[in-house]
Amino acid sequence: MVNRNSLPALMALLILFSSTAFSQTSSNWVVPQYRAHASGVKTGIRITGITAGVVILEQVATTTMDIHLRNPGPLRLEAELLVPVPSGAVVRGFSYQGAASEPTARLLPREEAARTYKAIVARTRDPALLEFVGLDLIRSSLFPVAAGGEQTVRLTYEHLLAADGNRIDYVLPRSESLAYKVPWKVSVRIKSRRPIATVYSPSHTLDIRRRTPFVVSARITRDASLEPGSFRLSCLLADKGISASLLAYPDAETDGGYFLLLAGLPPVTSDRNKTSAIRREVILVLDRSGSMRGEKIEQVREAAMQVLAGLEPGEYFNIIAYNDTVTSFAGRSVEKTEANEGRARAFLKNLRAEGGTNIHDVLLESLHHTPPEGMLPLVLFLTDGLPTVGQTSETAIRNVAINRNPHQRRIFTFGVGVDVNTPLLEKIASATRATPTFVLPKENVEVKVSSVFRRLKGPVLAEPELVSVDGAGRPAPHRIHDCLPARLPDLFDGDRLVVLGRYTGEGPLSFKVAGNYRGTSRAFCFHFDLDRATTRNAFVPRLWASRRIGVLVDALRQAGADVGAQGPGQIVFAGNKRKWKELVEEVVHLSRKFGILTEYTAFLAREGTDLSQRDRILADANKNFQNRAFAVRSGLASVNQSLNSVSQQKQMAQNYRNRFLDANLNRVEVSTVQQISDRAFFRKGKRWVDSRLLEHKGEPDRTIGFGSEAFHELLQRLANTGQQGCISLRGEILLEVGGKSILVKQLKSL
Repeated sequence: MVNRNSLPALMALLILFSSTAFSQTSSNWVVPQYRAHASGVKTGIRITGITAGVVILEQVATTTMDIHLRNPGPLRLEAELLVPVPSGAVVRGFSYQGAASEPTARLLPREEAARTYKAIVARTRDPALLEFVGLDLIRSSLFPVAAGGEQTVRLTYEHLLAADGNRIDYVLPRSESLAYKVPWKVSVRIKSRRPIATVYSPSHTLDIRRRTPFVVSARITRDASLEPGSFRLSCLLADKGISASLLAYPDAETDGGYFLLLAGLPPVTSDRNKTSAIRREVILVLDRSGSMRGEKIEQVREAAMQVLAGLEPGEYFNIIAYNDTVTSFAGRSVEKTEANEGRARAFLKNLRAEGGTNIHDVLLESLHHTPPEGMLPLVLFLTDGLPTVGQTSETAIRNVAINRNPHQRRIFTFGVGVDVNTPLLEKIASATRATPTFVLPKENVEVKVSSVFRRLKGPVLAEPELVSVDGAGRPAPHRIHDCLPARLPDLFDGDRLVVLGRYTGEGPLSFKVAGNYRGTSRAFCFHFDLDRATTRNAFVPRLWASRRIGVLVDALRQAGADVGAQGPGQIVFAGNKRKWKELVEEVVHLSRKFGILTEYTAFLAREGTDLSQRDRILADANKNFQNRAFAVRSGLASVNQSLNSVSQQKQMAQNYRNRFLDANLNRVEVSTVQQISDRAFFRKGKRWVDSRLLEHKGEPDRTIGFGSEAFHELLQRLANTGQQGCISLRGEILLEVGGKSILVKQLKSL
């Protein structure tokens, strides 16, 4: 119902919109970042896909969008294009297929654009378009789409990109709505007079190809083509040594905020320095137990031969095979020579699969020898089964990697199949600056091993350490905390570093990154002002929270080592019970606050879950962690947990749809939690509830009717901080603004 006192003002407002901005709009309009809309016809135009090509030359970006349309109806339809674009954009081209009037497109500045958005919203009563308030708008002339036919409309615009030191940022506006499922193909080509250190997107996963030190191309991966949200890309230009830049989000609830530190390495610029000054010692640890018979042992043998071929002259290697016992190719690592490689190939050909699995002893054997001077020591550790011979305790085996690794070898683990202890392989890798890889049934071992080994080419920065310092270079540990990853990985040729954390205070932040840089001990210092910290960098705290949840889940999974299940809900956490209880509470807190769900907390989004019942929610979460994370150590239902956990701990791009793998490795998405701007909204019945108000009871402090004058005042207030998307959801919206609860009710009738 509409308040009768506000009806005249509301009607006047809608008439104003209709008479100014909307009078010339066709009955079919297309917003590629949102949807196509038909007014007054039963069947409208459909958007079938978008192909966007972006060329960035220095600070100028040229964006060409091909909008693919289909008219399923029996009549020819005319439509126009409405494209929200960044401020300052300039139209360079507009065309479409077929004969019609001369195609034109004009740019509407943000004030006029806002009137157009609001007019369409007033007529359609669909608030989704309001999330683009604050952007300029390109509006086209009418174009035809034949009955039952297709049409491709091409628009090209240019705009000047924002720069922050060595970093250039590009944004392609798109809807954050989970309902938006139009596939996008986005490719970017970057050209610069200065070498490019790295390219990074916090919004979508990218396939990146370096053409030359000055030219890099990137494209959204196939899996990310349906991800909503604006496409964001940062290009970091190279400096002497390591380059770095900072993106910050101020947190109104604390004296500080969240930061994302992006660092990149200088690209290889000549044949002379393609070989890293840091050479590698690679130890291949190969499982030859009876379960490896057949195709698996053949794939492992071929993978090992590829690793040998990929070693640089002067690098060292050894091969250790194990079943019940341990057999080594050589007593200690040997240099890669033609003769040594030939003997190693003969050793591999003679491997036979038989016997049990002695993981404990082979780990000891692979770690205790002293590596050659100046080498980065790496271990590629393969197993396809649980420990069955010798010491089989998960804790004891884990402690070998952590406490009996005097030379700090990096142990890259490969779990072949599902009959492996996945938390154990995760911990062995993460504790040694390495990563775990899981080879699922029917996947090729050779391909997985080769892929990891290719990423380990050309070590550039070994044993890196990140510390916060003051202006004089003295340690200032009080300025940053909760940094993820807590222990930085080694950086190899082509790598980038993304560190997420929290900061305290408003003064400038300074960092020092130190380590073995190309064979020499070096330190790099970076100084960043926080005057560009903005709530528009909402992806920063969200990515931090996702990684933080992954770390907490891993800690809970590790707590299950060597504890047998006593039945559903009957497992008791080992060690400090209060500590594990606090971990579960923190996971639930972060999941609710940021709208980031896992297989253990997905029930929070289930219809009927009362999110105000804190004790009940914690009890349900605790039960899920006990019966899944704590108790399940191997099998398909353990592999899925490790794949989810590893992905979350190193997450670099947003996961709007809260995708994860269930116990059968099926992909699951959550549609009742929506991440908008820097908020999270939970769907409860016909209402979207701001996560800050999940425990709110009673009447809201204020109720506002959709489309009213108060509604547009609220819209403007939110738009000032980039949060206008919060009232673009369909249905009732309960949100917190300025410490007050506000209910936005949809207008059912005029």
